[in-house]
Amino acid sequence: ADCNAVLKALQPVFQEQGMTETVHNWEDHGYLATYIQKNGSFASLRIHPHGLVLVDLQSYSDHTKGREETDQLLDKVEERMKELFHGNIKRVKRLPAILRGGVIDRYWPTADGRLVEYDIDEVVYDEDSPFQNIKILHSKQFGNILILSGDVNLAESDLAYTQAIMGSGKEDYTGKEVLILGGGDGGILYEIVKLKPKMVTMSNIDQMVIDGCKKYMRKTCGDVLDNLKGECYQVLIVYCIPVLKRYAKEGRMFDYVINDLTAVPISTSPEEDSTWEFLRLILDLSMKVLKQDGKYFTQGNCINLTDALTLYEEQLSRLYCPVEFSKEIVCVPSYMELY
Repeated sequence: ADCNAVLKALQPVFQEQGMTETVHNWEDHGYLATYIQKNGSFASLRIHPHGLVLVDLQSYSDHTKGREETDQLLDKVEERMKELFHGNIKRVKRLPAILRGGVIDRYWPTADGRLVEYDIDEVVYDEDSPFQNIKILHSKQFGNILILSGDVNLAESDLAYTQAIMGSGKEDYTGKEVLILGGGDGGILYEIVKLKPKMVTMSNIDQMVIDGCKKYMRKTCGDVLDNLKGECYQVLIVYCIPVLKRYAKEGRMFDYVINDLTAVPISTSPEEDSTWEFLRLILDLSMKVLKQDGKYFTQGNCINLTDALTLYEEQLSRLYCPVEFSKEIVCVPSYMELY
């Protein structure tokens, strides 16, 4: 590509806006031109020798006129490029504006590192507990969304997640003993209590998660978090590892253990000095409190993270007892990915 020709063709577009220009050029590496307006808005124009032209506009504008002016400037850039190359441009891609520094943060990463922009219109709850940051944000599509330390946990739309981690309707919980690890949003507890179990014990370390969810995630948890004890359930505000060790020592056994802990441990001790050792410890302790014919349910990961899923399956072969396992893939609405 003729970098100099591209630069000369586009310079007038920015100069017409009264922008101050600075140009840097590198031998064999093209040009970088920056354009600054008196109001602090600026543009960077990067021209690569292989033909890629990047234009980035940044401005502080919270009114419609400012956005229209930005669009008009980009329109002129596109028109000038088409004139220069007589329409022989392979592709033009204009990305939506990223709104930075706003009161409402709409951008959250998927498990495999892609950036998703949510239709969030309200910060419902935002507090720091001794363990993590807790946010509940309202989405027009998904209802209230629980986000723990930047990790999208569950939205009111995500019954599919709760059903999957309970066995997707294939299990009979009637009269059964169930242990839930984590589950602070109350969704699993709420759904299992409907199925008439003998007793459900839930261990969650963070009272503030429970307090936030019982107030702002009621479509998910119903009324089960209003009291820490009910006719067939109890909620223990305690780290789950001491609970598992105590139950194992006492010989207490469960028909089901459901692991709904956060993806990365929020509290560790020297004996659990890595994520994988933490996961192995949870698995081993869970097997010790699980009946011989019992079942252990847990989340895996998004299907794009094949290496992480393979590593997790390898942990199952390292347990002190042999286990069989199966997998199910479901679409969790607010995750915007298959899990």
